[in-house]
Amino acid sequence: MSRNLPNPPVDLLGIPSCDTTRRALKALAEKGVEFRDVRADPLTPEERAVLLERFGEDLINRRSTTWRGLDAGERAQDPDALLAAHPTLMKRPVIRMGDAWYLGWDSAVQAKLLG
Repeated sequence: MSRNLPNPPVDLLGIPSCDTTRRALKALAEKGVEFRDVRADPLTPEERAVLLERFGEDLINRRSTTWRGLDAGERAQDPDALLAAHPTLMKRPVIRMGDAWYLGWDSAVQAKLLG
């Protein structure tokens, strides 16, 4: 006999004006997504450390408008300092489902999360 277990909680970090974040939120809506706007509620130093440990330099979105607006000196800062000063530099979305973490919303992430 099978039991209907609830889906694991999904945490999604991003900004509401990001098209990729909006697409991920819409696609994951049935899974019970808890959204956090990192511009309004920035990551703590501890949270940044966890994400940087998991994703390394990939956590910085070097194609963003924010990145293009930085001068060479700012771009040379370590990723933690960059994210502390400019939360929108985080590649989006960052998704946690259960114990698994995902960065971005490409076809591989979609396949894993939407099955």
